[in-house]
Amino acid sequence: MPSRHLTPPNRFLRYAPRDGFSLRENSSFWHRIHLDPWLLCFLFLNACLGLTVLYSASVQDTSMVMKQAMSFGIGFVVMFCMAQIPPRIYQAFSPYFYAMGVVCLFAVMAVGEIRLGAKRWINIPGFGSVQPSEFLKIGMPMMVAWYLSRNLLPPKFKHVIASLLLIGIPFLLIAEQPDLGTSLLVLGSGMFVLFLAGLSWRLIFAAVAAVAAVIPIAWEFLLHDYQKKRVMTLFNPEADVLGSGWNIMQSKTAIGSGGISGKGYLEGSQSHLHFLPEGHTDFVIAAFSEEFGLIGILVLMAIYFCIIIRTFQISLNSFHNYGRLLAGAFGLSFFVYVFVNAGMVSGILPVVGVPLPFMSYGGTAIITLMSTFGIIMSIHTHR
Repeated sequence: MPSRHLTPPNRFLRYAPRDGFSLRENSSFWHRIHLDPWLLCFLFLNACLGLTVLYSASVQDTSMVMKQAMSFGIGFVVMFCMAQIPPRIYQAFSPYFYAMGVVCLFAVMAVGEIRLGAKRWINIPGFGSVQPSEFLKIGMPMMVAWYLSRNLLPPKFKHVIASLLLIGIPFLLIAEQPDLGTSLLVLGSGMFVLFLAGLSWRLIFAAVAAVAAVIPIAWEFLLHDYQKKRVMTLFNPEADVLGSGWNIMQSKTAIGSGGISGKGYLEGSQSHLHFLPEGHTDFVIAAFSEEFGLIGILVLMAIYFCIIIRTFQISLNSFHNYGRLLAGAFGLSFFVYVFVNAGMVSGILPVVGVPLPFMSYGGTAIITLMSTFGIIMSIHTHR
């Protein structure tokens, strides 16, 4: 006869801390409010630094700083609210969010607004213009993580093909707008999930070879003239100093003039005299480097490094594949945003419209990024 002292098979299921409902006396204050103090601290420092730089880069435009501060406030509230939702809710909602984003991209093709030669926005009466491609920065990794987490990892070849189809549809729709920068970021966010799922190196090398073979075809038939000009300007900006090479040349001048310690706060001549284009948006790091120098850049990169490392720690400590894949993909995407913007401004990458996270002016980008960190904190605190 079985012993009566044996543990019932469902005992640990009843008392295990699932979905964040741990015992109150064994959970910390931060876990009860579903926030990670380290990540929150780094994000707050980044926000304060961004507002400080924006005040100078915008030539002391207080209205612009107040709007940015309001965006940060809304972003932190959104992050807190999204952190309260268990990851299983996000997992269940992922296909619908992805489908809504794809439908909106088709709507952009049909009834979208054209601005500066690109059709990227939908005008919603009573709400304003919305750029659906921003939603796919979140929806893409959520969808691929949802699909792969339902199967055994590493993924089989048929699951890799299905994932590539899920990634390719939004990528082509966004590139058609045209918005090559955002389409590549969306493509990368989905590919990061595949990589973290345990994609074999054989498939990775095959994909790299395929991309290398497609580049000449894309150059001849897919890229627009202005996109080709940006690539050519990267290799020889001096060929058109007053035209296409102006942005890179002025950015390099601002970065180099900062030296080790910078010219001092509010003393940047390139941005204040309007030599530096878009000094408060895409090229804000050049204005920051001019005033704070190499020391300031190292401090900023240290903050970014801490955010990325903490995100990877949360990913590795996740108890479920969906959370592990999604948090890791968000961390890699954040790294790409920083790397692409810094590379663009320093002249090692073509100029694309990728803002520097939490530094460039723009409310939509801030709220979108804060949403992703809210999901990351939810993954960390809901067990």
